[in-house]
Amino acid sequence: MRSAYRFIAKRLGTPPTGSEPSIDIGSLDLNDTDATSLFPRRSTPTHSDRPHVDIPVSPKTRATKDALAMKNELGPKLVIVMCGLPARGKSYICKKLSKYLSWCGFKTKVFNVGNRRRINVPPTVTPNINEENPVSPLLHPSDALGRRGSIGDNGGGSPTVLGRPGTLHDSSFFDPTNKEFKATREKLALETLDELIDWLKFDGGKIAIHDATNSTVERRRAVMDRIKREKDIHVVFVESICTEGEVLEQNIRMKLQGPDYLNMPPEEAMADFRARMTNYERAYETISDEEEDAGISYIKIINVGKKVIAHNIHGYLPSQCVFYLMQIHIKERTLWLSRHGESTYNRVNRIGGDPPLTPHGARYAKAMNKFVQEHAVSKEETNPEKIAAQRSHLQIWSSTLLRALTSIEGFEDGNWEVYHFKVLGEIFAGICEDMTYGEIASTYPEIWEERSKNKLMFRYPGPGGESYLDVIERLRPIIVELERMENDIMIVTHQVVMRTLLAYFCNIPLEDMPAIAVPLHSLYKVVPKPYGADVEVYQWNPETDEMALVGGSELISVIDSA
Repeated sequence: MRSAYRFIAKRLGTPPTGSEPSIDIGSLDLNDTDATSLFPRRSTPTHSDRPHVDIPVSPKTRATKDALAMKNELGPKLVIVMCGLPARGKSYICKKLSKYLSWCGFKTKVFNVGNRRRINVPPTVTPNINEENPVSPLLHPSDALGRRGSIGDNGGGSPTVLGRPGTLHDSSFFDPTNKEFKATREKLALETLDELIDWLKFDGGKIAIHDATNSTVERRRAVMDRIKREKDIHVVFVESICTEGEVLEQNIRMKLQGPDYLNMPPEEAMADFRARMTNYERAYETISDEEEDAGISYIKIINVGKKVIAHNIHGYLPSQCVFYLMQIHIKERTLWLSRHGESTYNRVNRIGGDPPLTPHGARYAKAMNKFVQEHAVSKEETNPEKIAAQRSHLQIWSSTLLRALTSIEGFEDGNWEVYHFKVLGEIFAGICEDMTYGEIASTYPEIWEERSKNKLMFRYPGPGGESYLDVIERLRPIIVELERMENDIMIVTHQVVMRTLLAYFCNIPLEDMPAIAVPLHSLYKVVPKPYGADVEVYQWNPETDEMALVGGSELISVIDSA
């Protein structure tokens, strides 16, 4: 690979854990990114040094255009074209990128060629339909919508067929010497690309991801030629390469849980999938120097982010993709998320400020600290060195506001890694700081009306006033760091930040984020998975002073109006 130079990409922020990825840079423009600083300098003062200015602001002085629409109109649209052999993590990368870019406010959608194949191509095998599982192997999307377990969109593009026994298309469909099947696969890929382009042009899309193998120079050339017919669409190829046997085996096991092999005997599914991989390997062509000389932009992800090669990468969105993909890994870790204990302002429904905890809130903080510590360190462990090693696997993060700092005092004994970040502070309410919602409605009725119309984009007027979108922007470095970290993390923060973090990890649409119910004295255990997250919710019982498991992701409801 003829890249300009190689360097070890420094991960910024908390102390590094494990090995860092290397990255080959051909032409990578990071001038438009925040990649040079994990916690960039804020342009507005913090709670402690921002004055409370009681200046009425007319709604006419605020931006009238949809901030998200403006964000999606600026600059060219982007098509990310995945390529690589099966079971190399392409769909995993698609899901991660789509989740992150959507959370950042860019209208993003994944278009999966395999989903189109499962719906539109006649089977190459006779499905094992029986009375116990009488699901038709072929479903038109309109027929399957609304049937639980029959079809899943998973965030975009062609629907996924579920619920049928066995595979519709065995390994013979992927034989590179079969001209008929090859032509069908090429047709499916280009039809999916047409669907993708129509979405970008007519449905307001900003970033579209073509999820397919695209594993030959011929296919990639056809994709490029089709996109070149359109104006203001930039293309970046993302090739996922896996050379580590353990990672590859894990990817294969995940693949066998997908829609192609649902309800199929494991041994039969494994044999067919390995035969499919062999067929692809016979025709596979990695992105080459010839394609590089032709001027394509590409990113190569090797062994799930251990090495990243970027060539001809320019502009904000492609650079952000490179920076984000450098952080991802598949190692399991646990995130503990909680609001601070009840404050004196919570007691009277007052927002903002820097109030202390109530005695009730202090009790929760103590119980929550004890609960997390007991999960971090085994009760049976007595060896001081092993106890210290278990403690070192958990980091504690909080905002710098008093109610959050007081809520983690149980960890401030010198035995735990504790970090305080201003960016984890609550949304700043500008001239509405230290007011109740009733006072805002009566004092500034026009402001209250604007907030009620669209909480996501409403920005509190006055010096330093923020919107939910502003909070997302300041939390982007936190999300990137959480993706990089292999340690367990406990974060004690505030309602709006909690909503923002849960929206990211649980893939909740931005428009629903401001209404996520996050009650006080609840602790969320979030374990990121390759295709989502496992969630457990614990609630403090003041009568027993214990944390009790009360449910899972179903409790992350969209009902709160505050």
